[in-house]
Amino acid sequence: AEIKQFHVRDGASIKLLASKGIELAIITGRNSSMVSRRAEELDIKYVVQGAESKTQALKTLIEDGFPEENLCAIGDDLQDLQLFGHPSITLKATVADAHPVVLQAADFITQRRGGRGVALELAELILKAKGQWDFN
Repeated sequence: AEIKQFHVRDGASIKLLASKGIELAIITGRNSSMVSRRAEELDIKYVVQGAESKTQALKTLIEDGFPEENLCAIGDDLQDLQLFGHPSITLKATVADAHPVVLQAADFITQRRGGRGVALELAELILKAKGQWDFN
C-alpha cells in the first residue's frame, strides 16, 4: 500500500497561484496514481511521472505549452539539482529538511519542512514579487 500526504494549505496555495495565471507542473521520478489524482483535483495539467531526467521532462512540458522562461523549481533531493541548472529556472527553491547539497544550491529555503505547507510560503514569495499578493 502506498501512503502519500498532501497538506490542505498547499492545495489552497496552488489554486491561488493558478487564479493569478501562474502555470504549475509536477515532475517526479516516481509513478503514483495518488499524484495523478491530486494533480487532477488541483487542475494541474502539466504532469510528468516516472521521469528519468527532470530536465528532459521540463523540455517536453515546454514543447507541450508550459512557459519556458522565468520559472521556479522546488526540489529537495539530489536528482532535483539537474533541474536547478536548467536555463529556464530563475528561482531555485527547496524545503527546510532538504538534502544539504540542495540547501546550498537553493536561492530560497522554506521555513517549513517538505509536506508541511511549503506551497503557501512559495505562493506568498512569488505573488509579492509580482505585486499580486492581496493579503496583509
